[in-house]
Amino acid sequence: MILDKKQMTEEDIKLQYITPAVQAKWGLDRITMETKITDGRINLKGNIVTREKPKKADYVLYLTKNKPIAIVEAKDNNHFISYGLQQAITYAKMQDIPFAYSSNGDGFQEHDLLTGLERTLSMDEFPTVDELAARWESETNGGKGISDNERKIINQPYYSSQNTYDPRYYQRNAINRTVEAIANGQERLLLVMATGTGKTYTAFQIVYRLLKSGLKKKVLYLADRNILVDQSIQQDFSPLEKVIHKINFAKDDPVTITSHEVYFSLYQQLVGNEENEDEERGEETVARFAKLFNQDFFDLIIVDECHRGSAKKDSNWRKILDYFSSATQIGMTATPKETKYISNIDYFGEPVYTYSLREGIEDGFLAPFRVINITTDISDGWRPYKGQLDKFGNEIEDRIYTNSDFDYNIILEDRTYEVAREITEYLKSTDRMQKTIVFCATEDHAERMRIALNNLNADMVKENPDYVVRITGSDTYGKSKLDYFISVSAPYPVIATTSKLLSTGADCKMTKLIVLDEMINSMTEFKQIIGRGTRLREKEGKNHFVVMDFRNVTRLFSDPDWDGPIEIVEGFDPNHKPIPKPDTPGNGGDSVSPPPTVDKYVVDENGCDVHIIGKRVEVYDAQGKLLRQESIVDYTKSNILGKYASLDNFISKWTSEEKKEAIRELLKEQGIDLEQMKAEQGMTDVDDFDFICHVAFNQKPLTRKERANNVKKRDFLSKYSGVAREVLEALLDKYMNTGIYEIEKTEILQLDPFKKFGKPSKIATYFGGKAGYIQAVKALEEELYKAG
Repeated sequence: MILDKKQMTEEDIKLQYITPAVQAKWGLDRITMETKITDGRINLKGNIVTREKPKKADYVLYLTKNKPIAIVEAKDNNHFISYGLQQAITYAKMQDIPFAYSSNGDGFQEHDLLTGLERTLSMDEFPTVDELAARWESETNGGKGISDNERKIINQPYYSSQNTYDPRYYQRNAINRTVEAIANGQERLLLVMATGTGKTYTAFQIVYRLLKSGLKKKVLYLADRNILVDQSIQQDFSPLEKVIHKINFAKDDPVTITSHEVYFSLYQQLVGNEENEDEERGEETVARFAKLFNQDFFDLIIVDECHRGSAKKDSNWRKILDYFSSATQIGMTATPKETKYISNIDYFGEPVYTYSLREGIEDGFLAPFRVINITTDISDGWRPYKGQLDKFGNEIEDRIYTNSDFDYNIILEDRTYEVAREITEYLKSTDRMQKTIVFCATEDHAERMRIALNNLNADMVKENPDYVVRITGSDTYGKSKLDYFISVSAPYPVIATTSKLLSTGADCKMTKLIVLDEMINSMTEFKQIIGRGTRLREKEGKNHFVVMDFRNVTRLFSDPDWDGPIEIVEGFDPNHKPIPKPDTPGNGGDSVSPPPTVDKYVVDENGCDVHIIGKRVEVYDAQGKLLRQESIVDYTKSNILGKYASLDNFISKWTSEEKKEAIRELLKEQGIDLEQMKAEQGMTDVDDFDFICHVAFNQKPLTRKERANNVKKRDFLSKYSGVAREVLEALLDKYMNTGIYEIEKTEILQLDPFKKFGKPSKIATYFGGKAGYIQAVKALEEELYKAG
């Protein structure tokens, strides 16, 4: 050996000891190394977005391609054998892997997650494929072993091609747990996966493996949006397109319809409007199904977004599931519904697998977010003066109106304008083409918001009339634009105003701004709305999103249910049929408020003048815990003041710094991107020096042009003559256009307009040599930042 074992790096130990020991018992086709498990969490710091390193396993060993069975973590020989075991166990638990190992090149420490036992092995005692497979088979399912059906499904690979990706670890967990539970005879299953984590892809792989293994033959997939059905058929389920059929009761022939394998249908097509449910309608729906399919026709039913209706025992959707009760039924949702009268768990059972929003953000598969909480001078309530009339002459009822009333029971026109103006200002300071959803109180409110945003963004609307569109249930034109709004490639519409239509289901991959201007008390609906922004599209420039809250809805982040365990509500009564009450806006259907009045008071700006009085930027961790409150300007100011105690201290440090860029880089480490901040505040023509003085010390900033002209007015340049003066004048022009950092670099002399003076070494001679040139540039810098 070239090196002593104690001198070897971890990579050396793997190469010389661990890899040969593992490879001797496992073929290369069953081993992957440096296997990426997560993508690495995205962190928001100041106005800079960074990504942590992904979690990687040193070795993963596979029983079959879709069944990893062991994980090995390596350490160098300066650590004891079991040093990496805790890490191996953590990674094994994440991936449903039963055996975890650690090694330093002297031996292996084994942890059996099925029995909890540990043992130490020599390097040549590492178990073979057959040994681990036999142990797993005998220890799994509580020691009952695996069935023939389970063995059959385990050996059935995923669908893979050049156009698909292998499942992420949590998708593989969800697929494996589901198909193995079905192989073991479980008939009702619940899968909980956060919005944006690939529920449909997971469902496809489950269906594919069950069909190909022969465990299932006829599948019904139920979704609640036509766009979701079409998206699923065209995208994730496209490999099965030859055996797929979309049910159409008006056209389908009972004789020929039975020839397909996978059937898609809309809830609405099956049951009509859920809000107008009655016994007759339910029986009617079952009768329509009975004309096409026998009760035992389907042997697998997947209920997408199952929180929407199948959770209610007396719902018409449930009647469909009851009709096909002999079929295995899988409920899929990001937000299981658990109230006193509605329960997914009661019907489908405890989730076979849960992957939460928190886990998705922690793993770096979902986008983190900032919250901008905006307060108006009427956020705590508005009361009309005695005898005040609205704009139509109606006397306004004398009481205090709150966020629960605005746009529900009373319309304050100036409030709508102020909200629209605040949205517009934000877009102007960041990116006016970022996809934005504005959640409004009602469809009428969504239209008024559309008009206000239209007029405040007339320059953009002039370019394309679809810059702002209302997309609501009753808006035919708006609904026709939904496909374009959710498209990654279609730029328009940019802003969608809506009430409920976009709160669930629609796959809005590029949404960067979510505006909350409706009351939401339902955690289910809140999670669904936040889920509209969680999809990552880093290649297209989306690595986080912003929630702008005008009604303090984001208080729900502090609710224990935000990302807590899913449990049946205490006192759940599956047989109780609540008295129907009108569903009021803002409660998501989970609680009931007094019904709104038919006629709303309409108050113009003369009757109620509204102002924004506070903005609070909040950053939450994945558990919904508040990490900090900040405005980027305040954050920058506090960081600068933490580095430089006073204006004089900063000017002194700036002046003495050999390379001014060092200060910019120092701030960047604190999460402050000065260029981005200047762009957001319309100050790109201002020197970083002036911008820092302005933000931290309230100094009036000069533009680079003003500083350059001040130098020209003084007699600084008259100290130089000929080519030397021309070079300094050109440097001054460069500073005016690009800033101080460029003129500090000697490489600038290789560019125009300096090339006409000769090579850099030639130019230096006009200053008496390189040291003279550097001294002249330093003198120019001092002159630029001279006071007055």
